[in-house]
Amino acid sequence: MRRKKAKKIAILPDPKFNDVQVTKFVNNLMLDGKKSLAFRIFYNAIDMVDEKVEEATGLETWKKALTNITPPVEVKSRRIGGATFQIPTPVRDSRKESLAMKWLISFSRKRNEKTMAQKLAFEILSASEEEGAAYKKKEDTLRMAEANKAFSHFRF
Repeated sequence: MRRKKAKKIAILPDPKFNDVQVTKFVNNLMLDGKKSLAFRIFYNAIDMVDEKVEEATGLETWKKALTNITPPVEVKSRRIGGATFQIPTPVRDSRKESLAMKWLISFSRKRNEKTMAQKLAFEILSASEEEGAAYKKKEDTLRMAEANKAFSHFRF
């Protein structure tokens, strides 16, 4: 490769849970640079999850939800000859985490609850129980990869 590898920016852990993964999630949740608002939304959502779930803390439930919606494989379009094939490829660890976070946030934004914290809390709860729109997205991705397994020899 001609270009040099991009430097990874060190992300500081969040103030409440001292977890880097929480900061990455909040950075994805943030709109228009309003990080303190994004932190407030996330912490309120975790508190709501904490009230609803007895056997685990809110943060543990959130981490379980993220692992439940993390995709092991995805399909990428590749044009071969005149046809376009959907080729299943394994997902890098950093991309797995990023996809799971983005799916959880985007599907919580589409929910019908009143506040964003409520939307996020209910999407976390449903994803931790292996249901909800974000989990369905992961299942659809897996189904697509399984259906196109015959084209995996075209992998680039």
